[in-house]
Amino acid sequence: MNPELLGRLRPFREEALKRGLPSEDVERWIATARPSGTLVTSGDGPGVGRFGGPLMLPADAPDPWFPLLATLDCAGLPEEVTGLPLPPDGRLLLFGFPEMTDYSASAGEVVYIPAGTPVEERKTKYPCVYGEEGNEYDDGTLRIYEQFPQDELRLTADVCLPYHFLISALDPPYDDTPLPGHPLAEELAEAWLETSGAITVDGPLHIGGYASHECTEADPVADAAQDAVRSRRFRAAQSREPEDALELPAPQDWMLLAQWDIGLNGREGSTLHWVIPRQDLAERRFDRAHVSFFWNP
Repeated sequence: MNPELLGRLRPFREEALKRGLPSEDVERWIATARPSGTLVTSGDGPGVGRFGGPLMLPADAPDPWFPLLATLDCAGLPEEVTGLPLPPDGRLLLFGFPEMTDYSASAGEVVYIPAGTPVEERKTKYPCVYGEEGNEYDDGTLRIYEQFPQDELRLTADVCLPYHFLISALDPPYDDTPLPGHPLAEELAEAWLETSGAITVDGPLHIGGYASHECTEADPVADAAQDAVRSRRFRAAQSREPEDALELPAPQDWMLLAQWDIGLNGREGSTLHWVIPRQDLAERRFDRAHVSFFWNP
């Protein structure tokens, strides 16, 4: 990682040592640092896309269920900044809505449009917001959607450490376990939480790095991956297909694609996480990406 980014972790190191944590544990925690890209709506960073704007899709692409949040230029999101092996060009469209879903279903989707693909503006009323034909929409849902941001997005290089210190179990007895190799993970995560505000960039959309939300104890990426598994198991049961026909990679094999710290009226303190299997991202396939919603009202 960029030595300058690692140098920004100095306040964390000082705080952890001040708390009496052994230096070897502190350095082992710092070794887990990841680069990430924070997207902001002001400043002099390079423009890499925008919140909102027209929905541009290939003519044969299906109408999306969820509203468009952001369109990103992959060429402007290099791996050395985001830590992600994104495609070198083309556009990444993030769709989602901050609402709980049934049976751990995804709260959004990701669409990748390779460079040079013909697109046209799609005029659509998102069913998630306006309801399906013949059904009335929910006024509350529309009020949230009308607050979706409409701004240019600029990239800032960022760095982060884990906010979590537990691993959640997918199957019974559902016992949480400490992060392997880090016996003082909880104390280290607390030191990071204390200092992260002075280290990380304040912005609404994060690309790569570690996921967080207001009650982070377990990894939100692993939790979202587990939701994706539960959702597929439910769908398999409904369709009477064998579960292994819809099996997904293990939670530890997923990564954070994007995180939106929402802050809309009526959704204060809520977060959307777009997560994806590592292998899928390497293969530039986004159909199995899963979006989870967290809110602690």
